[in-house]
Amino acid sequence: MTSAEPHHHSSHRQLLRPDRAGPGSLDAIIVPTNRPVSFISAAMRLAGELDCLLLVLCSRWSTASLVINEAERAGVRAVAVDVPPRARLPRPGADALLAGRGAAPRSGSTAGPRAWRRRGLPFRSRTDTSMKRNVGLAVAHMMPGWRAVLFLDDDVAVSAEDVRGAAGLLGEYDAVGLENTGYPDNSVVCHANRAVGAVQDTFIGGGALLVPTSSRSYFPNVYNEDWFFLFEHIRQRRVAVTGLADQKAYDPFDGPGRARRQEFGDCLAEGVFELLDDGRDLADAGHGFWSDYLDRRGAFIDGITARLPLDAEGAKMRRALRAAQESREKITPQLCVDYLAAWQRDRQAWDDFLAGLPKLSDVHAALRHLSLRPTGGGQE
Repeated sequence: MTSAEPHHHSSHRQLLRPDRAGPGSLDAIIVPTNRPVSFISAAMRLAGELDCLLLVLCSRWSTASLVINEAERAGVRAVAVDVPPRARLPRPGADALLAGRGAAPRSGSTAGPRAWRRRGLPFRSRTDTSMKRNVGLAVAHMMPGWRAVLFLDDDVAVSAEDVRGAAGLLGEYDAVGLENTGYPDNSVVCHANRAVGAVQDTFIGGGALLVPTSSRSYFPNVYNEDWFFLFEHIRQRRVAVTGLADQKAYDPFDGPGRARRQEFGDCLAEGVFELLDDGRDLADAGHGFWSDYLDRRGAFIDGITARLPLDAEGAKMRRALRAAQESREKITPQLCVDYLAAWQRDRQAWDDFLAGLPKLSDVHAALRHLSLRPTGGGQE
């Protein structure tokens, strides 16, 4: 284990390769956003400094027309698109597994099936970030002249120098993440673990991640989707970390819903990466492993809860951890096994999809191939 805490691996940093290289080039910055246009000002400045395309995938409070207006004022090459709930992408079987239902109660639960269904919530993520990133991957794959892209969240800032350095590593690695030195980007449970004084590291993620356009991986629609995107590359020790990223602060305890929604993906990703930490693989992620892991996860959450302060902030954390625990109790070992099997099938389906994509002349044509309507010039 990497921590004195007996139920939790507090860091997976040893799975990454710290490295530095000479500057490389970047073809596009891809920003999935659902917030007002002011949130992508840092990405616009970065695109101008790197002289690369800015591709903005919009929904909710973000609109393509406003993005392009701002980009034109800033003199930045940009293409933006309002992304509907569905693009022309494969339908993940793992989504179908989770949609509209939770798992059956674990052994020993006193809740009957009707009561469980009435209280249960879907484990599937309700955000569109994964889908937008997959749109970005598909577009990059269709551009024959592109080599590398940066996925950048709208609440993360990075320097042009660090991005160039990371891009220079892509000839050797399958993905390069920038290390977050801003507000820790953890799950609610891990934030609470840090809050009670335990050692708790962060990991790289899709918020500041460079990938080659040849990448065949994809982002599943579940919390910690970026860990699953990176899984095979990390298993082969082909992921590096370099440079710095600055995550803006947020309140992880602003309501119990966040912890409730995160718990399935957090259990799944932490469990799978625990196996990688210990030199094991997915073949070891069977029913017995998940039964033991889910019990240890429950004890881990209980241990944090017992150490929370008896003040207003502690009460907020306690409510969030209670929601996480309630969600965990709905997760069965069989659901974990079934999800990972569906995820593996989805990975193959995505690979087949990429293989069938055409090579197109510009980003607009690529987006239209995915049944999307781009706005902005973008191409030189």
